[in-house]
Amino acid sequence: MEQELFQILAISLGLGLLVGLQRQHDNAQIAGIRTFPLITLFGTLTALMAREMGAWVVAAGLLATAALVVTANLMKKKEPSPDVGQTTEAALLLMFAVGAYLVYGSKTVAVALGATVAVLLHLKDTLHHMVSRIGQQDLTAIMQFVVISFVILPILPNEAFGPYEVLNPYNIWLMVVLIVGIGLLGYFVYKIFGNKAGTFLGGVLGGLISSTATTVSYARRAKESKGSSQLAAIVIFIASTVAFFRILTEILIVAPGVMPQVAPPLLVVVGLMVVTGLIAYFTNKEEGDHMPEQENPAQLKAALVFGAIYGIVILATAAANDYLGDSGLYIVAIISGLTDVDAITLSTSRLMNIGNLSPDNGWRIILVAALSNVAFKGALAGFLGNSKLFAKVSLLFGIVLLGGLLVLWWWPEDFKLFS
Repeated sequence: MEQELFQILAISLGLGLLVGLQRQHDNAQIAGIRTFPLITLFGTLTALMAREMGAWVVAAGLLATAALVVTANLMKKKEPSPDVGQTTEAALLLMFAVGAYLVYGSKTVAVALGATVAVLLHLKDTLHHMVSRIGQQDLTAIMQFVVISFVILPILPNEAFGPYEVLNPYNIWLMVVLIVGIGLLGYFVYKIFGNKAGTFLGGVLGGLISSTATTVSYARRAKESKGSSQLAAIVIFIASTVAFFRILTEILIVAPGVMPQVAPPLLVVVGLMVVTGLIAYFTNKEEGDHMPEQENPAQLKAALVFGAIYGIVILATAAANDYLGDSGLYIVAIISGLTDVDAITLSTSRLMNIGNLSPDNGWRIILVAALSNVAFKGALAGFLGNSKLFAKVSLLFGIVLLGGLLVLWWWPEDFKLFS
């Protein structure tokens, strides 16, 4: 029961912060990023209290909120430049509801809410500074992610269509939300640190947002500035290493039950990449460079493209498995890995999760796709960069490809981390 209450309150807080962010960005005088979540939480609490006390509690809360807004507008009219912040008033109303809820509801929930109010009030300067750094492009990214995850996803049918009955619009778009969410996380971490992120952080953020896009950006920069080839190669390699961690995260989310069998061989390759990357990083003598400007990963067009790619990969995987058996899946993995390793990772994880593919074959298919993607990025670096960059990237990626192939050939079948 308490878990359900926390979920309701978390959604209430999130919606309040979302609307408050937009209002704060538009310099609304009456309510902003702190007042809206406080008011939203107040409304949720009155509704929870009404379960025990009656619907009049909600009506009284609505009247109180309306009175708050009326008071703020009256103040605005009387003074040339009045301070109409209502945070204190909203906090008073919310704490009144928290106190009342202590009697009728969960004490744990009430204490958590009180602590949340205190933190929101304390973080005034921090929250305002954060909002001031959010530009129009960043606000657009947030709103587009809201559309992708909270507008489009709920209205999609949750049933299978098409050949082999593998095209489920809801499940396909859920994977889109996952991938866009990971990219958006990296994008906002990048916005916090700015384009002056160092070599290591630049590679990490590039891997979170898009390791392929990072490869393209740094290859072009290396071609323009021949003295930065070593640095560009390291950033590209770090981004590719983070992409492997991203693959493991996707498997963990979609098919957590197969992780004991799937994770170990992939972690061996990741370990090889980490060691190789650390050696390259600490032997690098070039100075740090700025990270190229990153694009918004939550664009609706990009989401639709990934959704289409994912749907095609799911259908191709089912067809290959039907006509060619498990061997056909490796062909799909090689081709899919050239364009988007996320799609084949998610589709393969889904097959393992529902029992249509053994974990031993599953991790091999994912690793083949990942190695195909590594080879493709190496070719990109050579085509878009210079010969010095290609030589360095070929050495680093060559180690990974060799190690990955050895794991594919020598890893024992049905090996599990925990027996």
